[in-house]
Amino acid sequence: MIVSLRREYGQFVTSGAQVALLIVGAQTESRTGWMLCVAFMALISLIAWVSTLRRRRAISDTPTSRIASSAQGYVELRGRGKPLDYPPLLSKLTTLPCLWYRYQVEENSGSDKWRTVSSGESDVPFILDDGSGRCVVDIEHAEILTRHKETWTLDRQRNTEWKLLIDDEIYALGEFRSLGGSTLELDARHDINVLLGEWKKDSAGLLRRFDLNRDGTIDMKEWTLARQAARREIEKLHREARNESDVHTLRCPSGGRLYLISNLKPENIARRYLWWSIFHLAVFFGALGALPWIWNQEF
Repeated sequence: MIVSLRREYGQFVTSGAQVALLIVGAQTESRTGWMLCVAFMALISLIAWVSTLRRRRAISDTPTSRIASSAQGYVELRGRGKPLDYPPLLSKLTTLPCLWYRYQVEENSGSDKWRTVSSGESDVPFILDDGSGRCVVDIEHAEILTRHKETWTLDRQRNTEWKLLIDDEIYALGEFRSLGGSTLELDARHDINVLLGEWKKDSAGLLRRFDLNRDGTIDMKEWTLARQAARREIEKLHREARNESDVHTLRCPSGGRLYLISNLKPENIARRYLWWSIFHLAVFFGALGALPWIWNQEF
C-alpha cells in the first residue's frame, strides 16, 4: 500500500473533509446548511485539484539529473539508498536496518475503536548513490511515499510500521546544493592583505624573512618580495581548497515546491496524482451542479 507520511498528502485529507461536509449537511436538514456545505466542498475540491496537478507537473516536467553533473537548484534524482553511517539506522518496531521509518502503536479501547498510544519517525539523513556520485538526502519536511508497510496485531495492540529500506531504488525531487571546493568564492586580494596583516603582527619574523640588507626596516623592494611570497602562499591554499571533494545535498526547496522522496517509480506516482486530480475536478463540478438543485428542494 502506498502511504504518504510527511506533510500529509493533500487529497487524503481533503477527501475526508468532503465526506465530513456531506455528513454535516445531512444533519443540518436545512437548505442553507446544505448550500454552505456543498459550496465548501467545491472550494476544497478546487484547491485539491490545483495541488495534485502541481505535483504531477513537477514529476513529469523535471528531467532526471546525474549527481556528478547536476546543476544547482530544483532537480530530480534517482539512485540507490545507502545509510549515512554504520551501523545503520534500525526501525523502531521490527529493528530492521533501514534508511527511514515511521511507526504507530494503537490500543483497542472497545467497539473496534483504536487509540494511538505511541508514534514517531526517524530524522536521520541518508545517501542517494546514482553511480556518478553520492548525495546526502535531508528528510526534513519531505513528503515520503513508500511501498514498505507492515501491520500486525498482538493482543489488544495494533502496530504499524513504514520504511525505506537500504538499497531501495530511490526517486527524489528537491533542492540540490553542492558544498565544497568547486563552489567556493575566493577573494585572492583580500586573503593576501589578511595574510600580510598577520605577518606584520610578528615584526621579528617579518624582518627575519624579508629584511635582506639587515638594516632593521622593510623597504619598498623588500615589501614587494613579501607581497609576492604572500600571493604564492594564498594561491597554494586556494588550489588546495578547490581540490577538496564537493559534498552534494538534497533538501526542501523554497517557495513551497514539492519535496518528494519515494521508492516508487515516478511514472506510477504521476499517474496516481493524475487520477486524484480527475477525482477532485469531478467533485468540484458535481458540487457546483448540485447547488441549484438544492436551492429548488423543499426542506
